[in-house]
Amino acid sequence: MTDEAMQPYQRIAQDVRDQIRLGRLKGNDKLPSTRELADRYQVAPGTVQRALAELRAGGIIYSHQGRGSFIRESAVDAVADPTTQAIKRLEEQVADLTERLERIEQTQNNGSAS
Repeated sequence: MTDEAMQPYQRIAQDVRDQIRLGRLKGNDKLPSTRELADRYQVAPGTVQRALAELRAGGIIYSHQGRGSFIRESAVDAVADPTTQAIKRLEEQVADLTERLERIEQTQNNGSAS
């Protein structure tokens, strides 16, 4: 869906997801207030509330009455595209294999030293 075909609240929600994906927003970061977001996107506060409701429903943010809305820790994984997720898994596997190799080499070095 192009930006022109999206409703204003959908553009706001997508922008928040994009900021998470790009690392500009991280888990537990506080979002700007509804008024600040409304000013930034030049929309009515109700439009921002609808975007926040969509993000809450998607498990991207959580809100505390009187404190604001915050990015969930799990949101980073939730908004990551499949390629990013695959790269992350590969990085974890390489780190695991490196650790195993180091243990094997250490065991061999200890055995040849005696």
